Amino acid sequence: MAESAACPAFQLGRPRYDQGSFFGRLRHFVDIIDPSTLFVSEKRLNECIKLLDDYKHGSLPPGVSDVQLWEAQKIKQAIIHPDTGEKIFMPFRMSGYVPFGTPIVIGLLLPNQTVVSTIIWQWLNQSHNACVNYANRNATKPTPTSKFIQGYAGAVTSAVSIAVGLNVLIQKANKLSPATRMIIQRLVPFPAVASANICNVGLMRHNELSKGIDVLDNNGNVVGSSRIAARHAIMETAFTRVVLPMPIFVLPPIIMSYLERLRFLQSNRRLLLPIHSVVCLVTFGLSLPVAISLFPQMSQIEVSCLEPEIAMATDCKVVTYNKGL
Repeated sequence: MAESAACPAFQLGRPRYDQGSFFGRLRHFVDIIDPSTLFVSEKRLNECIKLLDDYKHGSLPPGVSDVQLWEAQKIKQAIIHPDTGEKIFMPFRMSGYVPFGTPIVIGLLLPNQTVVSTIIWQWLNQSHNACVNYANRNATKPTPTSKFIQGYAGAVTSAVSIAVGLNVLIQKANKLSPATRMIIQRLVPFPAVASANICNVGLMRHNELSKGIDVLDNNGNVVGSSRIAARHAIMETAFTRVVLPMPIFVLPPIIMSYLERLRFLQSNRRLLLPIHSVVCLVTFGLSLPVAISLFPQMSQIEVSCLEPEIAMATDCKVVTYNKGL
């Protein structure tokens, strides 16, 4: 009885938690990025999809609870792209962002970076980001491979240029003490990654700006394609990609600069890398759901703000679009 009271009645395609509040979105995305979904077998995934199909067609087996239906939808949403209906490659799912991205974050934040190591880590980071952005894009319109390559090249170039440029400036800043220079150098990844993330999202999803994205009415029917909605979707996603690296690339350097002064760690230097790794993992794991919860994935926009042809095609005051992640 307590379980059913705590669990709302299942609604197919609807989020379990209220998407009108930040806390509701946070609980929703904690489910979406749950790393345990990476280990779901093909058999289990198919069972979840079948269960949801049975519910849709009114042929649900007796005894199936709301909890089981919500769990099935959680697994499907974590693995299957909402627009294409295809499986997202494991490292590029939002549930794989932290496990597969943390080693790269650790590399970016290592002290005493050379120009070569900076280039390698920024390239790896933007390569991973580009694939995550592409895999979780709004896919209501096809994207040519050439656009993906252009976006990828632009994102990597911007990240490497900013990071290397800032490192060179710091090296030439003779007035800074070695300790100050090291702290500032550790903070270089943030402006480099934040700027490149904006470029990455914009370039990887530029096709949406030219072709528009589908907007849906209250019944989930496609009203038309809107370039204005696409612009809103990309701006919201880009903003989350600036917020996301802020704690990841600012807090660990500050925490580690304090921990490294502790007598225990000064006499046990081999523990620095494991502790640094744990700090990065925890910060990344906490930052991701907060950042992507700033906006609902299925965002809404007033029809009056969109193109005239959209307003003429529906009586709805508000339409919905997939912002992407």
